[in-house]
Amino acid sequence: MPTIVSVGTATLPYKFKQDAVKEYTKELFSDTFRDIDRFMSVFHNGQIESRYFVKDLKWYKNKHTFSEKNDAYIENALKYGCEAINNCLKNPHFLHSSIDYEEIEAIFYISTTGLATPSIEARLMNRLPFSPHTKRIPIWGLGCAGGAAGLARAYEYCLAFPKAKVLVLAVEFCSLTFQPNDSSKSNLIGTSLFADGVACVCVAGDEAVDKQLKPYILASQSTLMRHAEDVMGWDIRDDGFFVIFSKDIPYLIYSWLKPNVEQFLRSHCLTIADIDYFIAHPGGKKVLEAYQAALGIDEEKTAVSFQILKQFGNMSSVTVYFVLEQFMKQPAKEGEYGLLLALGPGFSSELVLLRWG
Repeated sequence: MPTIVSVGTATLPYKFKQDAVKEYTKELFSDTFRDIDRFMSVFHNGQIESRYFVKDLKWYKNKHTFSEKNDAYIENALKYGCEAINNCLKNPHFLHSSIDYEEIEAIFYISTTGLATPSIEARLMNRLPFSPHTKRIPIWGLGCAGGAAGLARAYEYCLAFPKAKVLVLAVEFCSLTFQPNDSSKSNLIGTSLFADGVACVCVAGDEAVDKQLKPYILASQSTLMRHAEDVMGWDIRDDGFFVIFSKDIPYLIYSWLKPNVEQFLRSHCLTIADIDYFIAHPGGKKVLEAYQAALGIDEEKTAVSFQILKQFGNMSSVTVYFVLEQFMKQPAKEGEYGLLLALGPGFSSELVLLRWG
């Protein structure tokens, strides 16, 4: 089966404590919300301690056009995309020797926070020594579910081409979508939660992997909830992306996700109790707590996701790769199962079943 052979992340330039972002947001929205102090509690209730951005806080205090923000997206996607790819192909935690750029047969590019044509992976191929015949598969618009979906598409590619090594690069600069004139509660909550991040995963087919103990991918499942387009996503206007973020997401995890997960596992003769590692996208504190309650798992099973949320915030599609990297660094036993899961616009879920072997 296709195997996850390496993960690499980029280090973004600006790290901010949550209190600093809170004070900036309070200053910005003090004239919009009469009881601004009450709303500021979301910054501490979410248990996020720090986040990374591609710009200094001073940059966000000024108004920027959609094109200015998108230019910043492209510039930073190239800079930090190169870093994440390089770290993935040379990561000593996972690789005995580096993977050559020429060995990569395809690049899946995942993002929802900026636009580019030619797409970012094409521009990266002009900066890094990939083969000119490398296939390009840009995937846009899956939001927080994009990381899991990209891994699933890489799995399917490597099933079809067992000699292939492919990359999945996720790039999200949520901070560049910030709208200082949006007085909605969704925007305020988003300001307390979302962050920037870049990560890359390498997946290899059966005939392209060594014999190290690593997670291989058994199966994946995409599920769409019909007529739920207003749960999360973007409202795209002249000034850029305006966040849509429903307060009902934790409830939907209770009512919709659990039977979805149970059915997926049952089709592979497994139950939730058989899963050793829950590699959950940390959409927020309430989302992780809803996973625990709905799936009947204890806090230990979501501890890594909580830790990533605490240190980095919600980096949209990228975040689950940060969680995956931590699980891959931990000691594992052959035959243990993992479930990688994320939720995204649509409303949708992406599930990827892993087994260490």
